[in-house]
Amino acid sequence: MTTPTHSRNPWVVLVVFFVLVAVVALVGSLAATSAPETYARLVLPDWAPPARLFGPVWTLLYVLLAFAGWVYWRTDGETQGFAMYGVSLLFNMLWTPLFFAGGSTRLACVDIILLGFTTLMTIGLFYRRSHLAAVLLLPYFFWIVYATALNVAIIALNSDIH
Repeated sequence: MTTPTHSRNPWVVLVVFFVLVAVVALVGSLAATSAPETYARLVLPDWAPPARLFGPVWTLLYVLLAFAGWVYWRTDGETQGFAMYGVSLLFNMLWTPLFFAGGSTRLACVDIILLGFTTLMTIGLFYRRSHLAAVLLLPYFFWIVYATALNVAIIALNSDIH
């Protein structure tokens, strides 16, 4: 880890990362007002988590995501790493509106595959500067892989949903 050369207050920047991630979470929560009913109507695989698990899991993952960005910033992170981080946040923000509000499990599946790819790229870019920033993203990445498998299973089990 390199010593940061910038003069911004690190605590203010941490708040900025939390606000940025909170905006992503807020968009998802606004698009998920019908999520409990929609999730209950779907035919789910046996290994699908109960709906009540998503809130706590995503809260933890969003905290880790904000900290990872901040830790990377503290190393004078490269623009390429921040760009990929931002792109992955965009794909994250799009999934819930596509799946629940838009009712398109297939478009949501394409989105989450792209989310997984961009998150993996972000992990690789963060790792070059900060192993900790990369490790903080691993639970997020593994959840995305699990959620991708769940999205694919939902498509297969609910062929009448578009």
